[in-house]
Amino acid sequence: MKRLTLVLCAGWLMFAGLAEAAAPGVQLRSVKGEFTDVRDRVIMALESRGLVVNYTAKVGDMLDRTGRDLGRDRRIYNNAEVLEFCSAALSRDTMEADPRNIVFCPYAIAVYTLPHTPGTVYLSYRVPAAQGSGQSIRALRAVEKLLAEVVGEALQ
Repeated sequence: MKRLTLVLCAGWLMFAGLAEAAAPGVQLRSVKGEFTDVRDRVIMALESRGLVVNYTAKVGDMLDRTGRDLGRDRRIYNNAEVLEFCSAALSRDTMEADPRNIVFCPYAIAVYTLPHTPGTVYLSYRVPAAQGSGQSIRALRAVEKLLAEVVGEALQ
């Protein structure tokens, strides 16, 4: 019965567009819309929190460009960018708790579209593994909360 409940809950979440299957440690969400609109909503959600995008990795463009050099022409994305940003307060909390937590910074949210699902924009991010001391776990969970809130806001 417990397993059936879990399966039904997971199915409902996927049906509702709230979550999709992703690799372990990766959160994946999707929304109907235009790539630029959703990407801009991610940026606005960051800026409304006083955060700034440090770098935009144009992953889709890079794969298209280098694919030609490799003799591989299959288009993976219509659009694909990874927005990297940082929070001075969260980063300080995280690294004061454990200097090895530097690996989680900068934080990144991927925004992309796929050729076989026109009109759907995907957002994903790595969930930081909450590990170490209690202070480290709390700080990493705060990072995860920020990522989830920003993505959630961009989905609206």
